[in-house]
Amino acid sequence: MSLPEPEKTELSRLLRRIALAGLVGSLALVSACTVRPLYSSAPLSGSQASASAELASIAIKPVGSRSGQQVRNNLIFGFGRGAGEPASPAYSLTLGVSEAVESAALVQVGTDQDEPTAGSVTLTGTYTLADVKTGAVIASGKRSITSSFDRPRQEFAAYRAQIDAENRAARELAEALQLSIAQDLVRHSKTAG
Repeated sequence: MSLPEPEKTELSRLLRRIALAGLVGSLALVSACTVRPLYSSAPLSGSQASASAELASIAIKPVGSRSGQQVRNNLIFGFGRGAGEPASPAYSLTLGVSEAVESAALVQVGTDQDEPTAGSVTLTGTYTLADVKTGAVIASGKRSITSSFDRPRQEFAAYRAQIDAENRAARELAEALQLSIAQDLVRHSKTAG
């Protein structure tokens, strides 16, 4: 039997120490992670209400356009989980929605005429979230969603395709705004608390 070489023993001890330090460091990093489900029972802001109850306490002011109303309706449904607007809101949301419709592709039907064959609808939503009691602005932001559609030659079919694209964009914009507002409530609780 031979004795272990001192160089290999020192090297293995050093490698074990490095591995142990790496393990401790990664555990410390993972423990600082604050990822959680949006609809968990934990509160978003400093109040004791759950995240879904806090989002359900947001009242959305009326808007003037058809696409804005679609976004507003989807937000009301998403915030209240189908229950409608809150009776006594804690937050007030001012919503603005603008729409841009563009032709994306053209096909030549005559010598001097081009006919669009595809289009896109871009909805841009701006919001301001305020506390109802104090009137203080908690957060504001802007999100955009683009939805594409085909333009058939029939006029009504082209109109209906554009309306369907607007509805899709409104649904997606409402989802993006809902997530953004939930993040804003979390950030507000960290700065207020």
